[in-house]
Amino acid sequence: MKFKISILLVAFLMSAGAFAQLDRSKMPEPGPAPKISLEKPEEFKLKNGLTVLVVENHKLPRVSYSLTIDNKPMTVGEKAGVESLIGAMMGNGTKNISKDEFNEEVDFLGARINFSFSGGFASSLSKYSDRILELMADAAINPLLTEEEFEKEKEKLIEGLKTNEKSVDAVASRVGAALSYGKKHPYGEFTTEETVKNVTFGDAVAFYEKYFNPNNAYLVVVGDVDYKDIKKQIEKHFSKWEKSVGVDYTVPNEAPNAQYTQINFVDMPNAVQSNISVTNNVDLETKDADYHSVLIANRIFGGDFNSYLNMNLREKHGYTYGARSSVGTDKYASRFSAGAAVRNMVTDSAVVNTLKEINRIKTELVDQETLKNVKAAYVGQFVMALESPQTIARYALNIKLNDLPEDFYTTYLQKINAVTADDVKRVANKYFKTENARIVVVGKGSEVLENLEKTGIPIKYYDAYANETEKPTYDIEMPADMDASKVMQAYIDAIGGRAALDKVNSVYMTAEAELQPGMMMNLAMKKTVKNQMLQEINVMGQSQKQVLDGNSGYSFAQGQKKEMTEDEVKEAQIESSPFPEVNYLNGDVTLEKIEMVEGVKAYKIKVDDVTSIYYNVETGLKIKELKTSEAGSQSTFYSDYKEVAGIKFPFTIGQTMGPRRFDFKIKEIKVNEGVSDADFD
Repeated sequence: MKFKISILLVAFLMSAGAFAQLDRSKMPEPGPAPKISLEKPEEFKLKNGLTVLVVENHKLPRVSYSLTIDNKPMTVGEKAGVESLIGAMMGNGTKNISKDEFNEEVDFLGARINFSFSGGFASSLSKYSDRILELMADAAINPLLTEEEFEKEKEKLIEGLKTNEKSVDAVASRVGAALSYGKKHPYGEFTTEETVKNVTFGDAVAFYEKYFNPNNAYLVVVGDVDYKDIKKQIEKHFSKWEKSVGVDYTVPNEAPNAQYTQINFVDMPNAVQSNISVTNNVDLETKDADYHSVLIANRIFGGDFNSYLNMNLREKHGYTYGARSSVGTDKYASRFSAGAAVRNMVTDSAVVNTLKEINRIKTELVDQETLKNVKAAYVGQFVMALESPQTIARYALNIKLNDLPEDFYTTYLQKINAVTADDVKRVANKYFKTENARIVVVGKGSEVLENLEKTGIPIKYYDAYANETEKPTYDIEMPADMDASKVMQAYIDAIGGRAALDKVNSVYMTAEAELQPGMMMNLAMKKTVKNQMLQEINVMGQSQKQVLDGNSGYSFAQGQKKEMTEDEVKEAQIESSPFPEVNYLNGDVTLEKIEMVEGVKAYKIKVDDVTSIYYNVETGLKIKELKTSEAGSQSTFYSDYKEVAGIKFPFTIGQTMGPRRFDFKIKEIKVNEGVSDADFD
């Protein structure tokens, strides 16, 4: 059976945001830059090295504690992942309090405590501040590290890594960092299933004891507290944290940029979109004179909705839902990066247009109106952020961690407003290195490589773990006697045979998918052999419906009924057949080739100019349908076949929508029951 849900899904997702549109054509007039006056936090330091910053704020009866372990970046080699494991184990009980008792007390107090290897965070009502601080200190100093918990976290981490194996974004992030910095650099090293399996419980405990210590730690307190009281509490609870022997190590130098602009391509046969990223390393710290100019230059180029990059790739060409850029600041190493997730068929065009916009900001002066508006928007966001006490505390910590001048934030807006068009052009040329850029592209090579080669940019090929490899090949030998009719017949036989299908007059199916956590999307579909079809999606009382009754039909959404056009009726008639493969036996389709689909060989059948269907070479079952047009591509995946009334149906249907995928789980299928002509009125 063929399920077609993308049209209704698109309509529903579009209508959900129809009333949230804003008029972005008018930019509010900027006012004068406000004068910034930041309250300096109270500060003290314990003998063990822990530095404490306290920001009193009595507007609400709450307090938060943020612990930062300021270790230098490090590599762990064949045991990569040990830091994630120890971070996951912390904050779940102590040597003095069991995991259950610890979590129950935190919940009872309406508080929150969590840890990672780089620190921890806790918050609560101020009347419980002393107890929450005591629990946080106990969890940091005496974590409950058990081998049983270690094995659980190890298994969870491995499962997460397996899940990411097919994630285009995860692969793009890993390969981009590894190629930019080098695999032996802390920022280029990555965790694999193999390295996690190398980690023992003893390794994790030793890692905690060596690196999680107060030598270079900062505790930031924000909220309804009295400085003298909180100082006594911190001294009482955190003075027990013993200073460790200093561990000194060298952070490798930043890896050099590429010698010439090149595409670094990773083939992901399952990719429904390409992830592209134009990137180069930069030497930029927050304390540098160029910092404020770079912030504004990046904002203009790709840092917000109205940027050069987004206006080109999204608004002008419709390649993507959003394109962005960023410039990191770090005393060890960082990168400029610009890119987006784009449709396969426009991957090459997106690369060319990204480079075009980078060259634009490097060669053309930004107009004064754009510069003024960008700076005004940035100033507004900066001022709004100052309403949060956590912002004040974070700024104070930044001054400490980044060796910034004491007046860095009080003069911040003055320096932002002083940025000129010449400054933007100058720093763009200095930090946006199109002449030494890596263009990391992760996508389906069989669909994008031919056009990428036409750009004239040299291409190097890598696997999903940044190992250089050969150019992928996609030609799989086709059996000499195979044709489209045989593929169709193999499918019909695989699901039950022609005799069983001929007995089917109607099919009724219900399914559900998770739209977002806690929000389910329900689908009902009815089809008959008389060109009748009903599809309906419901989410939280809102519904979209499409109905076909023979030679006419309509869609219904938000109280509005719309009759189908002649072309829409013809398409719906094709989709209405419970088993269109029976009709395809007449020779209206062509067998093109064998491709890999999610790790298995599949015959690719071309139905028309926009539709292709893939059938598993071994089983004969349909596993994928692809629709490609100027508006984009949509894939439907079929799996988990089960028998109903002597016929096999897919009980999991995955529908892609841009970068998202919705997996519909079939709840019920009825054959020759539950359907009447009245359903299609």
